[in-house]
Amino acid sequence: MGNEQHAADVTVVITGFNQGDMLADAVESALRQSIGPASVIVVDDGSTDEDSIAVLDALGRRGDEGVRVIRQRNAGVSAARNAGIATADTTYISVLDGDDLLLPDFLNRTLAALRAAPSVVAASGWLKCFGILDCVVRPSGGTLADFLPRNCCPSACTFRRETWERCGGYDESMREGFEDWEFCLSLLETGGEGSRVEVVGEPLVNYRTAPVSSNVKSMERRTRLLGHIIERHRASYAAHVEQTVLALDALAGERLHLWEDAVQVHPELRQHSMLTRGFLDHPTYGDGGMAAAVRINRARCSAPQYPPEPR
Repeated sequence: MGNEQHAADVTVVITGFNQGDMLADAVESALRQSIGPASVIVVDDGSTDEDSIAVLDALGRRGDEGVRVIRQRNAGVSAARNAGIATADTTYISVLDGDDLLLPDFLNRTLAALRAAPSVVAASGWLKCFGILDCVVRPSGGTLADFLPRNCCPSACTFRRETWERCGGYDESMREGFEDWEFCLSLLETGGEGSRVEVVGEPLVNYRTAPVSSNVKSMERRTRLLGHIIERHRASYAAHVEQTVLALDALAGERLHLWEDAVQVHPELRQHSMLTRGFLDHPTYGDGGMAAAVRINRARCSAPQYPPEPR
């Protein structure tokens, strides 16, 4: 597989749909790990374009390198991941989306985290973004309580196959996003008290960012998808309701502060952003909106302000 060291107990499952050469690049990133996998299983989720089919045909001829290709009718990424994992016979599984790339030490570092502690139910790393964003995103990992208000682990991660089986795998009804968040909650619930997801504090995944990516689209449906997650994990949310509500409120406050800072640094937003103008004309109430509007306007108001005379 292009390296001398191999881990006989891990399979990389890569899923894709109409991703052409990006899928081939994802496979190369799995084969070129500092500690290579036992095999790479590519699950095609019903690709239809000719370029992607040609890439899949070529990958199918690389069996001598440990690459296998599975094809299925389009059923969504959860079903594709489950199909690939079900055919694997290794202790550990790593999953990767077909448009992303593993950095060379991904398997080495995530396997070490899992082997070091039975309480770790999944492991990943930071994201080195490319495409629209050029930055490093640093998910925190954590316990079940940490994952209830938001996802804290990238979709590319490594976990034990046995835990995947016990938790029921990825939710195949979730075809619009957040399936990786829901899966982490299932892993943590299955792992029991003290279980956690470990995120190594270094970039281990090259993450492709695009305006029409599934991640961006899923955020447009966040409230509805979160409702589905709460329904599936109601007992966990009930057991940690105070911590979850406080964490969500803190997140909302952080976002409001970021917007407030942007308007203060770029006051032209008052004129050129309809959303900003609308907010300053009618600040939200009860969520810190009025306080933010006061702070934004503070620099313009050097003298005490009095209410206008009634007309």
